[in-house]
Amino acid sequence: MKEKTIDYALRSTWQAVARMYNEEASKFDGSMAIGFALLSIDKEDGTPSSYISNRMGMGATSLTRTLKSLEEKGLIIRKKNPDDGRGVLIYLTDLGKEKRELSKLTVLKFNEAVKKNISEEKLNHFMEVAETINDLITEKKIF
Repeated sequence: MKEKTIDYALRSTWQAVARMYNEEASKFDGSMAIGFALLSIDKEDGTPSSYISNRMGMGATSLTRTLKSLEEKGLIIRKKNPDDGRGVLIYLTDLGKEKRELSKLTVLKFNEAVKKNISEEKLNHFMEVAETINDLITEKKIF
């Protein structure tokens, strides 16, 4: 193909972003998945694992592995959900809160760098396009 396809541009850009985040996270014994999971957990009130998997777009098996890794690293603890005996809430430990803050600063730094180099108008168009693509997929208007 002479021109890049839309999915190629999305995939190659996301892979570059993921590599960048993983490289940065490795300096702190982490990964992009760990950072994203930490950012998906409420700092104080705990979070149901189902919310984390929805937010991260992960299947149950992948999330289970990620949560196990977070627990082994001492970043989270699991407690029974007092409102739902079948459910579990995920809470950040003090170390988890520290690493969450590092993840947050990393994401903000990335966002600031992009905003410095791309006009607000172009970023707004990008967000509109991304939202439209997500809607087309969610509403099963492609396949």
